[in-house]
Amino acid sequence: MAAARPARPARTAGSAAGQARPATGSAGPAGPGASVLDAHLAALAAALLPYRRAEELLARWGGELAHRLAAGGRLLVAGNGGSAAEAQHLTAELVGKLRDDREPLSALALHAETSALTAIGNDYGYDEVFARQVRAHGRPDDILLLMSTSGASANLVAAAHAGRDAGLRCWAFTGPTPNPLADACHDTLAIASPDSQVVQELHLVSTHVLCEYVDRVLPAALAAAGRTTPATGAAGRTTPATGAAGRTEPAVAGAPDPAVRAGVEVVLDDGTGRQTEAG
Repeated sequence: MAAARPARPARTAGSAAGQARPATGSAGPAGPGASVLDAHLAALAAALLPYRRAEELLARWGGELAHRLAAGGRLLVAGNGGSAAEAQHLTAELVGKLRDDREPLSALALHAETSALTAIGNDYGYDEVFARQVRAHGRPDDILLLMSTSGASANLVAAAHAGRDAGLRCWAFTGPTPNPLADACHDTLAIASPDSQVVQELHLVSTHVLCEYVDRVLPAALAAAGRTTPATGAAGRTTPATGAAGRTEPAVAGAPDPAVRAGVEVVLDDGTGRQTEAG
């Protein structure tokens, strides 16, 4: 009697007949023969444990950034390649919004200034494409955030030196330290992974967490700067506050009540005994 064959495992998405099996990577955190996805997730998991220590730094940065932006400061950001996309993601969250509606915050991605970028590169060399913009746009007490997986990009290191010379606070998102960019900046969030893809993925997480802290601190920062943030409606339009009885209240102390008509009112008699108003 022939021995019974073992039951075949159930197929899952990606393992149906005729589909190519995933390529296997070399030995890594997931072990020899791990699939591309398993190897990538293992590398990401290995970096997550030390990454948890970034919480305190991101909270401090978020508070400082909120206060500087509320006081009229600006965030300048730059990166190359994938880090340029990460940097632009950050400015979009600040000028737009992360979750809840709020006033727009001033943030510029220097690499997105393509005409300035190419003109500077052509006339002064690629190492100057960010530094010259920092000298043009940066003001004392602005913040400069530079993103690099290697931390060795010469144009970002030059930008950090230009920022410090101009009185900006310089921060960096990098891969493992030590690296030249971290040495050139006041503060650095360094991802402990040799894999640049993992570094960029955790830079994106850092972007979202940083913006979350900015949003949490912003109301207090605006109040400390003597500013208030108006309520906004679903379409992003400013809506006036309303009183307990539902009557619209003036948005600013001393402003006229909108229920009172302003201007000149003229009452006309049209000859029929009826009166009409114009004004």
